[in-house]
Amino acid sequence: MNESDSEHIAGILTGLGAEKAGSAEESGLIIVNTCAVREKSEEKLYSFLGRMAALKKKTNARIGVVGCVGQLQGADMLKARPYIDFVLGPDNYGQLPSLLLDYGEERVARTSWSREWDVLPDGPPLRENPSSAYVPIMQGCDNFCAYCIVPFARGREKHRPLGQILAELKHLAAEGFKEIQFLGQNVNSYRDPGTGFPFPHLLREAGSQDGIEWIRFITSHPKNFGREIAEAMRDIAKVCRQLHLPVQAGSSAVLKRMKRGYTREDYMEKIRLLRDLMPDISLSTDIIVGFPGETDAEFSETLEILRQVRFTNIFSFRYSPRPQTQAAKLRDDVPFPVKRDRLLEVQRLQKQIQLENHAAFVDRTLKVLCSGASKKDAGVFSGRNEGGEVVNFMGRGNPIGTFVDVRITGYGPYSLRGEAVDS
Repeated sequence: MNESDSEHIAGILTGLGAEKAGSAEESGLIIVNTCAVREKSEEKLYSFLGRMAALKKKTNARIGVVGCVGQLQGADMLKARPYIDFVLGPDNYGQLPSLLLDYGEERVARTSWSREWDVLPDGPPLRENPSSAYVPIMQGCDNFCAYCIVPFARGREKHRPLGQILAELKHLAAEGFKEIQFLGQNVNSYRDPGTGFPFPHLLREAGSQDGIEWIRFITSHPKNFGREIAEAMRDIAKVCRQLHLPVQAGSSAVLKRMKRGYTREDYMEKIRLLRDLMPDISLSTDIIVGFPGETDAEFSETLEILRQVRFTNIFSFRYSPRPQTQAAKLRDDVPFPVKRDRLLEVQRLQKQIQLENHAAFVDRTLKVLCSGASKKDAGVFSGRNEGGEVVNFMGRGNPIGTFVDVRITGYGPYSLRGEAVDS
């Protein structure tokens, strides 16, 4: 979602006549898009802002902070850091033109919420990927998981009108995009604000769009993921057999403390449903270790769920308290060394699983959407297969933005290697 927001912000600036600079040192305007989900991301932000403060003394560039940390801190960030010129929350990006053109040297913080969908600013985003496009369909979250700051940083759920989404898909198809990825904090709770049509209806409408060949979506909450969505994935040929379904922990007791709204057994039943309907589905997930009260036995249940499901990949994190969340009131009683060791154990196990998963691809030919070329090795390109795995391959000409058949010849834990097959 942050990457998509950055593309929209870049589109606004391009529409105002700005050009992308080669580095911060060459910039007259530096906008930092922020994430508040993890403590570590905030720490990186403050380190980066320290460097920007030193740079501003040399170049006098305007500096803006936008996104989730900006939303949470607002005017307090301006007070604490006098070198920052403006702060915008996620609902306020559309105000950038007036802020930049009309307010001169005035320092401004804008963090107002909108109850209706007017999140996306006018004008096309400056997309980074030539073949795959992000398409936001909703924003915010109503679940209030105990550890999660998203409802406070992104607000309550808002849903984008179906007509707007379909119009964007037509435009993307006409521009030559082959893949779209629907975005939202909880996409499977999507409902068209006008008709009430649910997420499976949107998938069916998108699946009938000529030109778009692959459809993905992220993120799904297991509590809201049911048979209707799974059957839509099975029945709509253009929907990739790939799903990110965050489990967070393998213990029902931990999930209850996290206020996730499902048990380990509930989650595993959804995995069985998905694999019954789509045996070749690629699954990924999120894991948090060291949540308050997590025992060795509860942590071992997380390891066991990794062994059972054998995810294609995972995103794993140490728990860190986030302000305003319910978990911040709990005693953070798992020592840091224990969190660190548990995270390393999760990552070691998952690395081995991915090596074993990838070994099964050798000598198979996969359909890959090429998204880029190596800057170091001529003739080496990169893309992803339907399951979302990174595939680096030798090819000819310029296949970027096209589908390529690639025979897999090797692998590592995080990517596959291969050679383009001549058609």
